[in-house]
Amino acid sequence: MKNKILMIIALGAIVVFSGYTNRESERKKNESSKVFEGNFMNLFVTHGHCSTPFSSTVNNLEILLFKRKNQGNPLENMKLSFALDPESFKVCSKEVDVNKTIKKPGVFINEKKEQITFTSTDVFTMGIDWYQVNGIMSIRGVEREVKLFVSGIRSTTEIYPSFLILEGRVNLFDWGIDYDKVVTGISSTTSTKWMHFNMKIRVS
Repeated sequence: MKNKILMIIALGAIVVFSGYTNRESERKKNESSKVFEGNFMNLFVTHGHCSTPFSSTVNNLEILLFKRKNQGNPLENMKLSFALDPESFKVCSKEVDVNKTIKKPGVFINEKKEQITFTSTDVFTMGIDWYQVNGIMSIRGVEREVKLFVSGIRSTTEIYPSFLILEGRVNLFDWGIDYDKVVTGISSTTSTKWMHFNMKIRVS
């Protein structure tokens, strides 16, 4: 009788453990199979009394997912990286000269024509589906620490975001870039400081 009871307990434990393992494997499988699509990024640079809006092709967008700590924030342990090609910059204007300006050597393009890259180092959960993503951004081959933010967009019936919004801004002076001086040869009284990022990422 004692052996039968022990056998029943053991079988029950195996069933419970097997069910838990299957659920964990399924969740891991679902999360690792997510596809993230973002083909271009919107940017603008503040200078003087106005701003120059432009777009860029996004290369090598990669978001890696890991086992989450709770059910409310599925991206809390993500790893994020992407690259922007300055040669693809296109100003939101019909004036061709403006496009030449944003691609002028010394602004974002160096002799090696290196891409602008970002690689995350830490992620902090700021709220439900809202994350601060710290990382290293390289512009013209110079690396600096920056902070970007990612927001997940999902309906009340979805358990996983269907879209992500990545946004943030960086101080161009951290890279020694004075937009006005490079473009016009003169630093304005309100010199360029900020470059803003905004990208919509589709999740499927």
